Amino acid sequence: MFEPSYLKLYREGVLQERAREAVERLRECRLCPRDCGVNRLEGEQGVCKTGRKATVSSFGPHYGEESPLVGSHGSGTVFFSSCNLLCTFCQNYDISHLREGAEVDPGKLAAVMLHLARGGCHNINFVTPSHVVPQILEALIPAVEGGLNVPLVYNTGGYDSAETLTLLDGVFDIYMPDFKFWDNEWAKRLCHAADYRERAMEALREMHRQVGDLEIDEAGVATRGLLVRHLVMPDNAAGTEGVMRFLASEISRHTYVNVMDQYRPCWKAEKDAAINRRITRKEYEQALEEARQAGLYRLDGRVRMQH
Repeated sequence: MFEPSYLKLYREGVLQERAREAVERLRECRLCPRDCGVNRLEGEQGVCKTGRKATVSSFGPHYGEESPLVGSHGSGTVFFSSCNLLCTFCQNYDISHLREGAEVDPGKLAAVMLHLARGGCHNINFVTPSHVVPQILEALIPAVEGGLNVPLVYNTGGYDSAETLTLLDGVFDIYMPDFKFWDNEWAKRLCHAADYRERAMEALREMHRQVGDLEIDEAGVATRGLLVRHLVMPDNAAGTEGVMRFLASEISRHTYVNVMDQYRPCWKAEKDAAINRRITRKEYEQALEEARQAGLYRLDGRVRMQH
């Protein structure tokens, strides 16, 4: 019978120690590649505009995620407010940029996890967790004590610190990062993250080291492993070919990849001539072909477009 990795860490006392260490890192926060160095324990804020407590925008069973996460009862998503990447084209800008939501303490966040698990969700899916790793670890302790026993999903934009990810070794069974950009010029222009490619590469290597390729049970539900998302963008701003070659050659040709066609100009994208349109069917088909040419075969992408 499947048992989430974090239960073993809890029994050994490791989870509790990881939580304490993570919280202490808030004193001079360098949880993500922004390296702000602010004292979040005292309410100071860096790029993510988040202090001591995490802010949750919404939570509930989600049926629009990748099929191995959704299964028959949905993925238990917890949407955190704010973000450490803050893309100019963000489709959830009301959550990331405008930071809509309410602060939660560890007990409240634990109650959210237990509510989703008891409702039958196959996993707890933390959306945009990079800036609230300590708060998640804190809340996981009372959640475990309350009976939590489903896998955790780390659903991130890919701009993560490999050092912070080591705190999560054995905590998260499933990692679902984006790999947004291959060309750092685009990352700098659209996310003010000129080192995005290198940081994402480091992060994905660490994630794969921890959990390996995606494993799916007999019911078609993911239990462990790496699942990568890549959003195809106009005029190849995302650099799809480079991303796919990296995944196939340096991560694993068995990597499960969702090549996404959902890009639409949101937030400030309508004012940027380079990205102020939807992608074409030809652009999307080309992206899928580049993934196949790289040697990847576990592709969730499919042509769904009408133009």
